Amino acid sequence: MSHWISQSHQLDGLAQAVGAAPIALDTEFIRERTFHPKLALVQVRAAGGEELLVDPLAVTCGGALRELLQSPVLKLMHSPGEDLQALQRGWGVTLAAPLFDTQLAAALTGHGPGRSYQWLVEELLGVHLEKGETRSDWLQRPLTDSQQHYAAEDVHHLHALHERLDRRLTELGRGDWLRQDCERMVQAAHDDLPDPNPHLASRSAQRMDPEQQLRLRRMLRWRDETARSRDLPRSWVLDNELVVQLALRPLSRSQFDALLDRHPRAPRRNRDPLWETLSRPIDEEERAMPLASEPDPALRAPLKAMQAIVARHAAELELPEGLLCARRHLESLLMHRIWPEALEGWRAEILRAELMAHLP
Repeated sequence: MSHWISQSHQLDGLAQAVGAAPIALDTEFIRERTFHPKLALVQVRAAGGEELLVDPLAVTCGGALRELLQSPVLKLMHSPGEDLQALQRGWGVTLAAPLFDTQLAAALTGHGPGRSYQWLVEELLGVHLEKGETRSDWLQRPLTDSQQHYAAEDVHHLHALHERLDRRLTELGRGDWLRQDCERMVQAAHDDLPDPNPHLASRSAQRMDPEQQLRLRRMLRWRDETARSRDLPRSWVLDNELVVQLALRPLSRSQFDALLDRHPRAPRRNRDPLWETLSRPIDEEERAMPLASEPDPALRAPLKAMQAIVARHAAELELPEGLLCARRHLESLLMHRIWPEALEGWRAEILRAELMAHLP
């Protein structure tokens, strides 16, 4: 049975009740119309206890739960990337390690990548969960009985999943692998900063000359800053297709206005700031910016050889290849000849010697 919490004092005894035991944690949030996830519900459960459904619209600072989340108590969560962002945005919570991600633990123990909570509960615990409230409006009040039941189920089985998965991680000697990846995940949520070179992630940039890439970089950085400050999805600020069109050639103000007038999703309110972004003089920092380039044909063979190394180790370890080493990290290694930070730790112990030996 779950309990609805809408007043801070209802959480006052939570820390004492939990003690050092792991706590199961989940959130519901809405993000369709915003840049930042809007925290709509926080679910928490101590081992053997009942589910608490905390209303962040009423308990606006998190109360005693906020302190608990920033303490070294083990938190059990499933695929918590966006949940960490929602907690940080909604309650200002900087979640403290340790964290146990059941989705990641499942991948590290041979259950495959990206397994849903429902899949794991059914596969490991033999319990079937309904998915009916996945796209629910979690900001409505009051929540329906069905919504509350669904939300409570999301934390009800986390302790049992943790017990099974942690035991298997110990048997495989991979408990430290999970710890390293979860610590990196927590740190990434804390360091949610704009990418200074977002053009490098655009495939369109690979076919652009330096001047075009400069315009693309300016617009993508401006879009990100505007989306964050106005709490809007990036595509609502500036459409991807329009970004590329504006980057391809220098425009006069009249040509710029004409292009925006023809585009159905062009910004209206931000037309002048966008023009100022595009038309300002080039500064020294921009002259030194890194440039995107198409893959070097000469690197295809070593990339293929490196992918084969990753595939062999992944098969031996029964790990998803993408979890062990993503293609983009191999491309980065080949291009810069520097071991990627994302592959430090347990991945380096497995892969570094062989992959570095294959650098041309």
